[in-house]
Amino acid sequence: MIPQGFAGIEAQLWLLFVAAIRPGAAFLAAPVFGAPQVPLQLRFVVALAVGIPAMAAVPFAMPADGIASIAGFMLVAGEVLAGLALGFAVQIGFSAALVAGETIGNAMGLGFAGMVDPMSGGQTPALGQMLSTLGTFLFLAMGGHLMLASIVFDSYRSLPPGEAWMRPQAIGGLITFGGDLFAMGLAIALPVGFAIVLVQLVMGMLARSAPALNLFSVGLPAALLAGIVLLAVATPQIADAITRALLRGLETARDLAAG
Repeated sequence: MIPQGFAGIEAQLWLLFVAAIRPGAAFLAAPVFGAPQVPLQLRFVVALAVGIPAMAAVPFAMPADGIASIAGFMLVAGEVLAGLALGFAVQIGFSAALVAGETIGNAMGLGFAGMVDPMSGGQTPALGQMLSTLGTFLFLAMGGHLMLASIVFDSYRSLPPGEAWMRPQAIGGLITFGGDLFAMGLAIALPVGFAIVLVQLVMGMLARSAPALNLFSVGLPAALLAGIVLLAVATPQIADAITRALLRGLETARDLAAG
């Protein structure tokens, strides 16, 4: 016989499960939280820390037939989609730094230099990894992790559990923002990438005027040296552009949280 004090433990566990779905999905798709190096247990605890107070702030009732029903499946699906949309919007803004790094690296001739990205576990150019690390530091320094938690918390007011279905206009805005990823990446890479292109044009003119000049032995070191110097000079502007991309991602996530 189950003791009386544990009579409602199953219902409480299901509530904890529902409370962790949306924040867990958001943190899974978001930068920093979604890195493979973040332990699953820590991610689950943080999701509960955000989801439990948010669930307590809105009226909620479990489906009459339980989670293993059509209504329960729709509840879980809505929570997962809402969380993934919020986290993915922030991830798009964060990925602009990686796109910029790939653009600059290809212009410098470092497209062949790759390393493992700790955020995704895939192979990325070394310069893209550097700007991605810079974006991580900026994201934490500006309190982006706290902003994301606040956005997820506020989403429960406009998208309560069981009714977490976003408007088509909100989904369309997320798709449009995804298309702006390459524009933001090129804007970040513009100060350095454009100057390196000018260096390569000058080297091409020299190769035409002096055919005996070995372009590969001179052009690649010149572009590499110019890129290193320009990166050192333009780092503050690059950091500002990455910060603007991150803020746009957070603003898009906030618009999605409003329904």
